[in-house]
Amino acid sequence: MVRIKRGNIARKRRKKVLLLAKGFRGSHSKLFCVANSQVIKALIYSYVGRKQRKRQFRKLWITRLNAMVRKMNGSNYSIFMNKLKKSKIELNRKMLSQLAIIDAISFQKLEHIIN
Repeated sequence: MVRIKRGNIARKRRKKVLLLAKGFRGSHSKLFCVANSQVIKALIYSYVGRKQRKRQFRKLWITRLNAMVRKMNGSNYSIFMNKLKKSKIELNRKMLSQLAIIDAISFQKLEHIIN
């Protein structure tokens, strides 16, 4: 039986993992075994982080809108969104938040339209 060596394939696999681990500190970027576990962990965290980023941004937009609506006429976010839906204005929270920050006058006009 002939001895099978995986030289080229194994080297490519290890090199790929070590390239992903570039920037990690100490043996986490130098030794394959340690780097491999850290890369797996990092990839899991990045996957979870991509999901959390969406939640965090939506939360931020809602907070900004609530602050602006309270500042304008003492109402609150939920009433404002309800009035928007009833008047069939389909602007998403991101655009409304940008409008409130960048162009407060237009946001105020929008608020007068729905009242």
